[in-house]
Amino acid sequence: MAKQKTIWHRPVTVDTFNALCENTLMQALGIQYVDVGTDYLTATMPVDGRTMQPLGLLHGGASLALAESVCGAAATACVDSDRWACYGMEINANHVRVAKSGEVVCTARPAYLGKTTQVWQFDVRNGQGDLLCTGRQTVAIRSIVLRD
Repeated sequence: MAKQKTIWHRPVTVDTFNALCENTLMQALGIQYVDVGTDYLTATMPVDGRTMQPLGLLHGGASLALAESVCGAAATACVDSDRWACYGMEINANHVRVAKSGEVVCTARPAYLGKTTQVWQFDVRNGQGDLLCTGRQTVAIRSIVLRD
């Protein structure tokens, strides 16, 4: 059986991604990367007081923070991070179901990996696999040396 080609610029593991979460929003929200494949990245986030809105439901903004974190980390792992930086340009999503407790899981896969732009598709699901949120993030790829 032929080995599937990976999209990652360098070898990566969940530990690689989790190390990036220290002292960030991801750590504050309890986001943990749990799986990395040849063409996808998956992370979890608890549905608790950090991520709920006043009605006791998962906050839509928390779902998007999770999705943008996963898409951004994946995008960065696809480029030579010594030369290039990835910046979120646009994110859109449809929230189709609520969560009241437990944990949510976000998986991101590339729709397009270009030289200056990437497009990532993501799904956020509950522990039973039900779709809660689905969307897309566009990422800009720019030289590390930024110009004003």
